[in-house]
Amino acid sequence: ESTGVLGFAKCSLYRAVLPTSRENPTMRREKVSDGGCLCGKVRYRVSERPRISAICHCVSCRRASGAQSVAWLTFAIEGFSFVTGDPGRYRSSAKVSRTFCGQCGTTLTYQHDDDLDFIDVTAASLDDPEEFPPTHHVWMEDAISWDTANDGLPRSDRPGAPMR
Repeated sequence: ESTGVLGFAKCSLYRAVLPTSRENPTMRREKVSDGGCLCGKVRYRVSERPRISAICHCVSCRRASGAQSVAWLTFAIEGFSFVTGDPGRYRSSAKVSRTFCGQCGTTLTYQHDDDLDFIDVTAASLDDPEEFPPTHHVWMEDAISWDTANDGLPRSDRPGAPMR
């Protein structure tokens, strides 16, 4: 069983039921990509393509980011590293750790204790956020009513629910 970003512990099935980057030809390349926070104090590097690229609408991600949804990229942990600065860490639940810049507050990563082989990175914190576009939406049942996500991407109300 795998857990991950797209909503904390209740997302335990999402990796098994949602499209992965292997199904998205725009993400089929190996490349080093860099990213970081708004002020530049914290920088990171990813050395592989993401396994998953999704927009999460869960309450936890919304509250942690202050936005109606968050675009996340899931990478194998061995392909991710912080290269400059030391991010702040926050336990948003018993098994979830999030990182952010302690100076400017930019949300950077999400990691679940039950799935330490993967780390989720905010797509908008990449230097080139267009690099890995989202392939689907998750946790639509938690979406704010005015967040209608009319972009044509597949959507799931919750883990295990069919895509629509």
